[in-house]
Amino acid sequence: MKLQSVVRHATSRAAKRRLPAVAVLGAAIAAAVGATVLPAGAARAQATPPAQQKTQVPGYYRMMVGQLEVTALYDGYIDLDPKILKYTSAREVQSLLARMFVESTPGMQTAVNAYLINTGRNLVLVDTGAAGCFGPTLGRIGENLRAAGYAPEQVDTVLLTHLHGDHACGLAANGQPAFPNATVYVDKADADYWLNETTAAAAPKDAQGLFAMARAAVAPYQAANRFRTFNGGAGAEPIPGVRAVPAYGHTPGHSGYVFTSGKDSLLLWGDIIHSHAVQFRRPQVAIEFDTDSHAAVITRKRILADAAKGQLWVGGAHLPFPGLGHVRRDTAGYSWVPAEYGPIRTDR
Repeated sequence: MKLQSVVRHATSRAAKRRLPAVAVLGAAIAAAVGATVLPAGAARAQATPPAQQKTQVPGYYRMMVGQLEVTALYDGYIDLDPKILKYTSAREVQSLLARMFVESTPGMQTAVNAYLINTGRNLVLVDTGAAGCFGPTLGRIGENLRAAGYAPEQVDTVLLTHLHGDHACGLAANGQPAFPNATVYVDKADADYWLNETTAAAAPKDAQGLFAMARAAVAPYQAANRFRTFNGGAGAEPIPGVRAVPAYGHTPGHSGYVFTSGKDSLLLWGDIIHSHAVQFRRPQVAIEFDTDSHAAVITRKRILADAAKGQLWVGGAHLPFPGLGHVRRDTAGYSWVPAEYGPIRTDR
């Protein structure tokens, strides 16, 4: 039945039965449309969903700490073998991983994060990611920095927590500075260790690549007189308003950085935690990458206690992205309380 006929018929029925024409008309049209047979091709088109995208959003997350704009930048991830965790048993590791739903095959997926802080006076990047030093799952700091609305040329300060490749390799690209207007800062003890060719030559053969990565990363900045060291043990401020926190053990000069604005403080602690599922619960667990595992455990316990007591915002290089949140003391060790996604608040 044509739609015009449906309308005439419905109007006539409404008049005879003294019903509202609109009600009868709606029912009639619904019945007519429902009875329409769609072509077979149209039915198939409706039943087939679009192809899955299988891509992730750009890897950045932004929040305010006081008047500081903090942007977490995702470099990618690396799968770590649980066997590299020390001072514990394989059974306990697997139990703690399962408790947090962390898979261990092919390895513990471990994020690599960096942090961009706009203080209003400086644009500071804390750590630079791995660039091309460690496989195809890393090396995205540059693209995510741009996605966040900034350009590498705008970064005027780079603070390195230490000189391991997953924190420093992103400094350079093809032998040129990736941040051409930045001055790079690192604790003197770390520079003295990783940039010393004599120390490198005496290191185990499988570790010598780490020394070479560190030297190549900072070389363009040394050549441009844009590489500086500081004495973190003396409560140094590499730039005004930013305090270095000695966190020695993971490397000889491993350092955190505290940014403060008003009543709020943010501690960017580098590699205090590598496995959030294990080391918050068991701070005494170390990792094979530590230069001095005993010192690293002592440092971890101190930093966790200070962060919990001071209710500091924390940013961790290897915490699940964006790696921003708080540390809470728990009945066994500590718990990680991640930042809640929300709008950028500037009214605090």
